[in-house]
Amino acid sequence: MMVCGLMTAMTVGAQPLLKTHVETGDVEGVLEDGGIACYYAIPYAAPPVGDLRWKAPQPAKPWEGVLKAETVGKWPPQPEKSYVKYDMMSEDCLNLSVVTPAKSVDEALPVMAFIHGGGFQTESYGGTLWQSLARRGVVAVSIEYRAGALGFMAHGELAKEDPEGHSGNYGILDQIFALQWIQRNISNFGGDPSKVTIFGESAGAMSCHILCASPLAKGLFRACISESGAWMSPMNVLNQQMAQMIGGMFMNGLKKSSVAEMRQMDAKELTGTGVNFQGNMPIVDGYVVPEPVYALYEKGAYNDVPVLIMHNSDEGAVEFDSVSVEMFNQQLSSLPNHWGDSAKAVYPGNTPMERLYSLRNLVRDVNFGWPAYQWATLQTKTGKSPVYMAYLAQNSEKTVYAKGNRRGAAHADDIMYLDGRFDKEADKYPQEKMVGDLMQQYWVNFAKTGGDPNGEGLPKWTVYDEQKPSVMQFKDGAALVPLPNKEKILLIDRFMQYIRDMQSGKAKTAQ
Repeated sequence: MMVCGLMTAMTVGAQPLLKTHVETGDVEGVLEDGGIACYYAIPYAAPPVGDLRWKAPQPAKPWEGVLKAETVGKWPPQPEKSYVKYDMMSEDCLNLSVVTPAKSVDEALPVMAFIHGGGFQTESYGGTLWQSLARRGVVAVSIEYRAGALGFMAHGELAKEDPEGHSGNYGILDQIFALQWIQRNISNFGGDPSKVTIFGESAGAMSCHILCASPLAKGLFRACISESGAWMSPMNVLNQQMAQMIGGMFMNGLKKSSVAEMRQMDAKELTGTGVNFQGNMPIVDGYVVPEPVYALYEKGAYNDVPVLIMHNSDEGAVEFDSVSVEMFNQQLSSLPNHWGDSAKAVYPGNTPMERLYSLRNLVRDVNFGWPAYQWATLQTKTGKSPVYMAYLAQNSEKTVYAKGNRRGAAHADDIMYLDGRFDKEADKYPQEKMVGDLMQQYWVNFAKTGGDPNGEGLPKWTVYDEQKPSVMQFKDGAALVPLPNKEKILLIDRFMQYIRDMQSGKAKTAQ
């Protein structure tokens, strides 16, 4: 009998962790391929509805019985698209998913917490739950947060309500609240709260950068991966005063006279198709974000953790599929002084295809390449933790939502390589499958070690060195290359310094 009991215990212990407990009650997941347990939607905060609309997240309420986390939660309210309709959305959206390969709560596996993109106004945490990464030995979490005006509207009335005297940044506060939930609960899924790596794409990557800069997020993670996003541009700085002015204009446009009246409105009227809210971005509020992120990095006042920063070779392919002479000249001629001529020297437009690729490359370098370079360069100067840089240049007939005539990986295409999109089509897409396997293993190694992507059988990845910058390029494999597009990025770096000087009254026309 004792032997039978021991055998039964061993068998049970070898099963995926499909039932566990969190601070608000018991929860049950679903068994997925590869022997992993998926918990699709666990509330980490109270529904931000009624009087909780435009307030910092509050604790979730306990439930009776067992919560069966079998389906992905509702999308946050946002404009409709072909793949998301209003009946799929709800203001009650503050959920997260947990995917774990653990067989017991004692395994203390590293944790990877993902923040999705969408320009701070669209998309959902359920786009991918990262089963592919979990199968490599990490607990994967995907976080939802408030978007659009519900997540980022600031207003003087809201500041008066707030104990800290601030308003806006509710979407970022949601992310911080979710990371605090992970600290308290992830051990019940076999995860180690001291081994959390945050990672994100696009606005999610920008969110990760904000979290690296925010004192409120200190100690909630030990490493960060950014895919196509950093918050460095002097043209993206929105302070509390300006944000509250935008909120006041939004209220006036809706013909409402108070926040109380706006709390009675349907969420669709605040975030839906055709709604014109201009403040969809994090705010330098002196609280969540004490100062512009560039200034914080310049002085070394940030959460100094190892970072892996990547952008893609054809980010701008989601913007254009053809560029007229008029459009090209309009884009570059809008630059002040002689900067337009300088830009045309490295972004030429003599033929239709040259104009197309030049504008796409300009989008890539201004919005993704230069911010990544600036983040890596400043952290290397003022921080102590290692910095790794990556560049995804793999071309494929598959894409997330790019247009034609691609010359590499478009914005958001990195998601395909990290979520195992090519696993079932390896024969048709052998190069993409190889790149996906390499990227997944580097990412998981980075999370497991707390800041080193290297591992057995992988090309050696050296830390970023400003004096001799090298980047791991993913294209038909992985190889270290000099900083891609360096001449263009350095031109943009000089232009951004010009903008900062202009903002501080030190601008010069010389370049």
